[in-house]
Amino acid sequence: MEALVNVKIPGAKKKYSGKVRDIYIIDKEHILIVSTDRVSAFDHVFPNGIPGKGIVLNKISNLWFKNIKAIKNHIVEDEFSNFPKPFSDFPELLKDRSVIVRKAARIDFECVARGYLIGSGWKDYQSSGSVCGIPLPPGLRMAEKLDAPLFTPATKVDSGHDINVPLEFMRGKVGEELAYRLGEITIRIYEYAWDLLDKQGIILADTKLEFGFANNEIILIDEALTPDSSRFWDKSAYQVGTSPVSFDKQYIRDYLETTAWDKDSSPPPLPDEITRKTKEKYEEILKRIESIFSKP
Repeated sequence: MEALVNVKIPGAKKKYSGKVRDIYIIDKEHILIVSTDRVSAFDHVFPNGIPGKGIVLNKISNLWFKNIKAIKNHIVEDEFSNFPKPFSDFPELLKDRSVIVRKAARIDFECVARGYLIGSGWKDYQSSGSVCGIPLPPGLRMAEKLDAPLFTPATKVDSGHDINVPLEFMRGKVGEELAYRLGEITIRIYEYAWDLLDKQGIILADTKLEFGFANNEIILIDEALTPDSSRFWDKSAYQVGTSPVSFDKQYIRDYLETTAWDKDSSPPPLPDEITRKTKEKYEEILKRIESIFSKP
């Protein structure tokens, strides 16, 4: 299987092409989202993709969307056989990696739940003793579990780097009531998923979610609890003070930190060994999540 990095559907109008997903217009109320095999890291899209990555992302998101009950989501149709023309004419491009969703007015913040001190949160803590303006006790170590999950929003931009911001900034932009509601839903979803994954030997370290308005109702949009948007750690190998063994995009980030790439210039292709191992990690977390929901 070759990586699907470019999607062209004759007779369909492409609305937007993001780092990983392409969006096509269905009608005034619906769009089609295609999860490609593109790989992004440090705000760059790499020239080569990972074969089947988009299928894994789509399957994982759909499982969570079907089982999260804390909030409605944007999914309208995930069965390719029910797609309208011209989309139904291109199974080789769309089957298993596409969904039809309701259009929503996106709330321009990423909603992040952090249960452990890692990534940008760890860097923030090292420099300030806090994460996104939330003070934490001194002496915490990398990957240490927090006393309670933190809600830390980030600005959502279409290009460039999303910026972590204090909750007060979010309140100033969307209002206190909406900010509170988004934080409450984000933590509820995180805790729900953490409990399920823990039984599968996986630690959900953190995750980022996106929300929007449809018919004046807040709904969950974009993707849900995928290895692109979350950190999944191997519970059996977890050790505080070290970068944990993971089943997510962190493997690629860790590799890139060992290269001479400056993160500003065009990125080089990822080596075959890195794409192969990343594919294995993504497929493993899909297998673990599928096992959660396949049980009676």
